[in-house]
Amino acid sequence: MTQSVHVDLNGLPFSMETGKVAKQAEGAVVVRHGGTMVLATCVASKTPNEAQDFFPLTVEYRERAYAGGRIPGGYFKREGRPVEKEILTSRLIDRPIRPLFPKGFRNEVQVICLAISADQEHDPDVLAMNGASAALCLSGIPFDGPVGAARVGQVDGKLVVNPTLAQQDVSTLDLVIAGTEDAVLMVEAGAQEVSEETMLEAIVFGHAECKRLVRAQKELGQKAGRPRWPFDREAGRDRELEARVRALAGDRLAAALAVHEKHGRADAVSAVFEEIVKALGLDETTKVAAREVFAALEAAEVRRMIVERGIRVDGRKVSEIRPITIDMSYLPRAHGSSLFTRGETQALVSATLGTKSDEQKVEALDGDEWRRFMLHYNFPSFSVGEVRRFGSPGRREIGHGALAERAVGVLLPPKEEFPYTIRIVSDILESNGSSSMATVCGASLALMDAGVPLKTHVAGIAMGLVKEGDRVGILTDIMGTEDHYGDMDFKVAGTEKGITALQMDIKISGVSLEIMRAALANAREARLFVLAKMREAIEKPRPELSPYAPRFVTIKIRPEKIREIIGPGGKVVRAIQDQTGTKVDIEDDGRVTVFSPDSASVQKAIAMIQDICREVELDRIYVGKVKKIVEFGAFVEVIPNTEGLLHISQIAESRIRSVQDVLSEGDEVAVKVIEIDGNGKMRLSRKIALREQPALAEKERLRNPNAANPPRD
Repeated sequence: MTQSVHVDLNGLPFSMETGKVAKQAEGAVVVRHGGTMVLATCVASKTPNEAQDFFPLTVEYRERAYAGGRIPGGYFKREGRPVEKEILTSRLIDRPIRPLFPKGFRNEVQVICLAISADQEHDPDVLAMNGASAALCLSGIPFDGPVGAARVGQVDGKLVVNPTLAQQDVSTLDLVIAGTEDAVLMVEAGAQEVSEETMLEAIVFGHAECKRLVRAQKELGQKAGRPRWPFDREAGRDRELEARVRALAGDRLAAALAVHEKHGRADAVSAVFEEIVKALGLDETTKVAAREVFAALEAAEVRRMIVERGIRVDGRKVSEIRPITIDMSYLPRAHGSSLFTRGETQALVSATLGTKSDEQKVEALDGDEWRRFMLHYNFPSFSVGEVRRFGSPGRREIGHGALAERAVGVLLPPKEEFPYTIRIVSDILESNGSSSMATVCGASLALMDAGVPLKTHVAGIAMGLVKEGDRVGILTDIMGTEDHYGDMDFKVAGTEKGITALQMDIKISGVSLEIMRAALANAREARLFVLAKMREAIEKPRPELSPYAPRFVTIKIRPEKIREIIGPGGKVVRAIQDQTGTKVDIEDDGRVTVFSPDSASVQKAIAMIQDICREVELDRIYVGKVKKIVEFGAFVEVIPNTEGLLHISQIAESRIRSVQDVLSEGDEVAVKVIEIDGNGKMRLSRKIALREQPALAEKERLRNPNAANPPRD
């Protein structure tokens, strides 16, 4: 039986329906907003895998090309591996739901969301987030939801829920928020230097909309939900083992955590655990349970140090930033580069300038787009001293790169002022937390090193939170351990003026607005400190580009001439590029940009383009080339790709019997334009040109030494 609920969002019904499709899944919901539809499903294995020490949750989001009335590009003509948008949306779905599964639940769960209709007005990502939560709530799988999700924009100074794609284009804020009725769980935002207070206002506004969507999901669950799976959170808990591990850990764990250096601390903690395993004589299965107990003790000690003593495991105070060092122009052949080091986190960031041909084509449900700014983040295993498979970037790398790209991209100059394609690459060489924010800082420095006219520096800082009852510790510049055992991961990037990107994941309820306000205030103070350090390294963009970067000159031509510059099949523009060693970019509005590290080559290409675009003037004398001879005259190319008729009667003063008696194809002859009709066709005269400028006759003879003297009748 089909059941549905709906709420009104941004003037349209937002509906969730179950019972019609995908009925063999544990839970299946079709979410619709306008003409956009997403099918969200979930399935779980019936038996747990007790041998593993993690919760096996898989979240996949895919966009079907038919949803937008499109056929996929490429050879295979079918959807392949997930593109960046699908990966980022999968992360948006995963992050708020993962903490809501009960601790100790080991059944494999798979959530699959398919965008099956796209109206090119409403983004499917927020629909998928709500659909995944609703499907889980209907399934009976142990899940402490539901979770509501909404997008918040700011259009003309007013906050808007789930703005259309057109509204997003003019919005100064793009914030996606997810939460339960009691707490905000996740925030992902990009902004045009908005204030901390505006960001807080948007979070409060968005959470109110999330609550409405949570209530709608609960209503749907009451109508069509399956019985909840039995799951005893205390089952399998070995209290005797817990007591023995706790007793053996004792003060040794606290001493190990007091080691300030990351690897030294990890080795010391690991040594304590191995001693406990040896003392208790544990087998592999019991060792997994002991590991969980030990990890809980480690977390408790890390948190106790923070809330009771205000001291962190590396010895810093809660508001202290790790030492920062910056090396500019670290890579001699890159167009711009920086080596940004903060504590035990280090990012090698490079900037490369390219042309329009280097732009990335992105196929989307709402049409193709071209990206002129790309930021790619890499996290090799050696950065944390581990051995792992070395391959293509994972979801975490895609997500961190997108966050940094959002933070920096808003400050780039418009294409009309700086027509380069820009690629940033961040290779993390060391990592102990906050590598994405190190990437933001390194990207800003590298862009200025490359001479990109960035408006101002942008910096990022990662904040954390530890909350024990009424005691709260807000941490500045968190490390990996604090991220793992803390209650909130709060990344904020921006300028002195305001925030450009924000990412927040909260693991507990009860994080009040005042705590968020305090965290944002501390983040701003830390950001200003980092910005000052960056300005010491480089205050403003370098006045000159790298000698290895392409230079450019932009000219404007009449759009009607674009076809002539491109030529049939691109023949003409390719010839210009081959002859001059340049790259030529042509815009639909008539802007032509020529790139080359060699300025002489640029000027040569510009001259060739201007020759093609020259307009023929009436009564002007030109030196043209004979392109074709016919019985009644010759066609002469006056300027590139523009020909006129030189009639046989206009070739010489005296009458000639045949055109070939005087002219041959390829001859260069002086002609005067004596007529241009309404269709642009030209009549030329050689005899008038030579009569008015006799000196041209000798020059013509020298250019065409094999030309015959015209016989007279």
